[in-house]
Order: sequence, then structure tokens, then C-alpha cells
Amino acid sequence: MSLLKNRKGMTLIEIMIVLAIIGGIAALLLPRMTGALDKAKVKETRIHMTQIVNALSMYYTDCGKYPQTLESLATEDASCSNWGPEPYMKKAPKDQFGNDYVYELNGNEFTLMSLGKDGREGGSGYNADISLDE
Repeated sequence: MSLLKNRKGMTLIEIMIVLAIIGGIAALLLPRMTGALDKAKVKETRIHMTQIVNALSMYYTDCGKYPQTLESLATEDASCSNWGPEPYMKKAPKDQFGNDYVYELNGNEFTLMSLGKDGREGGSGYNADISLDE
């Protein structure tokens, strides 16, 4: 009997207190971590947009015009006799939030932007539209 009295361990209350402390710390850190992740995604999207602009410039050099869609950077464009031989991009690009880029061609000029985290025009914070002009 004396062996059972001397056993040491954590009581249920002590375990609950430790779990409450860990939960409180997680509740404080989680919003900061997701905010940092979104901030990194915005920066990655801008870097990726620069790569797309470079691919568009190479396409323009080879074909004498900009493509009608960004998909033309990844698949052979029949309207360009000097396309390739390798694709300008491996696949049709998406931003770091998983949304398609907005690419509009107006004559010999184009606009390229990401709609941000929410995938809709406008917004603020991480939901704001992302362009290289900023």
C-alpha cells in the first residue's frame, strides 16, 4: 500500500491548466501567423507577376505582339510563327491565393493584376488588388 501513496504524476486539474495555457498562447499567436502568411503571399504574388511580365516580354520579342491570354505563354500559340521552342511558362499562372490573374490586352499595352486574397475586385488589406505599380 505504501507504494501507491508515493506515486507521482499529474492530476487532471494540472493537465487542464497546462492545456488552457497552451490554448491561450495559440489564440494569441494564430492571428499573427496567418497575417504573416498572407503578407508573404502578397510578396510572392508580386514576384510571380514580375516573372509573368518577363515571359510576356519574351513572347512579344518572338511574336511581335502580346498574347491574347496568359494561357498562350504555356501552350503553343498557332498565331505566332516564332513561338518557343520551349513554353514561356510551364503552366497557366495563378496567384499565390490560387486565383487567376487578371490580364487585359489593349492594343500594344497590357494590364496585369491579382485580385488579392478574396478573389474580388477592390478590397482592403490582404483582400486588396495587387499590381506591380504599387
